Amino acid sequence: MKALRLVNGQLQLAEIPRPDMPEEAVIRVTYAGICATDAAIVRGYTGFSGTLGHEFVGVVAAAPDAAWIGRRVVGDINVACGTCEACQAGDRHHCAQRTVIGIRQRDGAFAEYLALPLRNLYAVPDTVSDLDAVFAEPLAAACRILEQVSCQPGQTVAVLGDGKLGQLIARVLHAHGLVVTLIGRHARKLAVAAEAGIATRHADELRSANRRFEVVVEASGRATGLADALRLVRPRGTVVLKSTSETPWMLPPATVVVPEVTLVGSRCGDMPTALALLAARKVNPQPLIEAVYDLDDGRRAFEHATTPGVLKVLLRCYLPEGTPR
Repeated sequence: MKALRLVNGQLQLAEIPRPDMPEEAVIRVTYAGICATDAAIVRGYTGFSGTLGHEFVGVVAAAPDAAWIGRRVVGDINVACGTCEACQAGDRHHCAQRTVIGIRQRDGAFAEYLALPLRNLYAVPDTVSDLDAVFAEPLAAACRILEQVSCQPGQTVAVLGDGKLGQLIARVLHAHGLVVTLIGRHARKLAVAAEAGIATRHADELRSANRRFEVVVEASGRATGLADALRLVRPRGTVVLKSTSETPWMLPPATVVVPEVTLVGSRCGDMPTALALLAARKVNPQPLIEAVYDLDDGRRAFEHATTPGVLKVLLRCYLPEGTPR
């Protein structure tokens, strides 16, 4: 099969064996999304080598339970050991031995086929299209905030960062009745959010603004992200940290201690929650799609995806024999 792989720090389209793991499902990948984490990995963020990609939708081609074969699925990207203390406590996302598709010791979704345990799979409702379902993983990460922070309708929330994740977070919080302001630096991206009914502000407009929001979500990936969030959050407010910035943040203790700010780290979320939002049409992610490339054009797709100001670029990974390319 074909796969877009990171080898010795270089992206390359390669022919590799199709996964053959009798104890796991083999998924024929339909679409996969390129995200900021993928770009960071190419720059050396995690030291990963292998097939990239962790946002996907596909069809089960083989499985130890035949009932799954032919079903459209998305997947939890964290493959836990199942036996450690965290796993036994039901906290598989924090299993110390976990592998993570396309990120940590496990090949990812920029390929025609992908292997995952059945416990990681979630069936896509018939009413959810592939182009919606491919957003399930980052949408679940956006929904995670509502599991961690007690947010009430009418609360003021700022989301820092008008990129792909920031856009999804703003949409999720807006759908739950919060008064959301998306803050970014790209007029075109802010316009996309405004079309979804979300209030927007250019970051430069808020340079002198202080202590305005009850909750601030940092999803900008910028070196100044934490400092910006702490400047905008109200005393006794909450800052949610979504970025895994490659640049270390400076944290003067007084900026947290004196205003009694709560800091919350937030990562992966619940896939069924994301699928339910999509099925109910409470969030429409498709306006974020900039382009769709065939896997054969994976390197060109990656160049497009990492161009400043671009939102979501997708890979069409599997094309049946005879399909025009």
